[in-house]
Amino acid sequence: MSKLRKPPSRSVKWWNSRWFDVSQLVLFFGALIWLTLNGAAQMGYNWQWYRLPKYFWKVIDGELIWGPLMDGLFVTLEIGFYGIIITLLIGLTTAMLRMSQSWIGNLVAQVYLEVIRNTPLLVQMYVFYFVFAPILEIPRFWVGVLCISFFEGTFASEIIRAGILSVQRGQWEASTSIGLSRWNTYRYIVLPQAVPLMLPPLTGVLINLIKHSAIVSVIAVFDLTTQGLDIIADTFMSFEIWLTIAAMYLGVTIVLSLLVSILEWRVRGRH
Repeated sequence: MSKLRKPPSRSVKWWNSRWFDVSQLVLFFGALIWLTLNGAAQMGYNWQWYRLPKYFWKVIDGELIWGPLMDGLFVTLEIGFYGIIITLLIGLTTAMLRMSQSWIGNLVAQVYLEVIRNTPLLVQMYVFYFVFAPILEIPRFWVGVLCISFFEGTFASEIIRAGILSVQRGQWEASTSIGLSRWNTYRYIVLPQAVPLMLPPLTGVLINLIKHSAIVSVIAVFDLTTQGLDIIADTFMSFEIWLTIAAMYLGVTIVLSLLVSILEWRVRGRH
């Protein structure tokens, strides 16, 4: 019996090599930085990065005092925390209503989805702030949280519904044949298979929620964007502040994405 020979290794073309990918990335970011610096120089912009640290924190008499950028970041995180919980609750409720046998529940869910998905988020924010908030006496912070949650809840509901419907019909029939209740069918059969499918697209929705939270600046909630606008109005450091705020939002969304990836890995590993 002749020995099996290994297939000859195919040489990697230089344009498919890793060093070429890294070179392209370095070249791209180098060009981006050069364009920014060159454009700012032509505008006569005076970079003032040295003034930035005091907008993060100060130490006065040994006491740490957060600056406006950190205060704004905390408010953004608070909006994101409550927003994620409410968005998932709205999404789950809407998905259940759409899959229910109740025509009234189905109608309510359909109307909610069509109205929210087909109107701009900015208009919804104004409707919530100028119409619902005075009637229901809702503080402006919660106006922002609820408006963003209802907006993102439409996307979350469709993802949850699609995840549940992706479970094969035979799984439902098998759980019914062994006498499982509806609740236990969801708990032991459906959700363990559906949740891993839901997590990747839900990550995008939650990241969008964080990014869309910047819109609360139009109703004067002092989140990260509002604090940045106030600093720019006082200092005219537009480039430094906006680049810093963009980096802070990027840091928050990357951390959130990593946390959901870890959760997805644990859920897939468990099942």
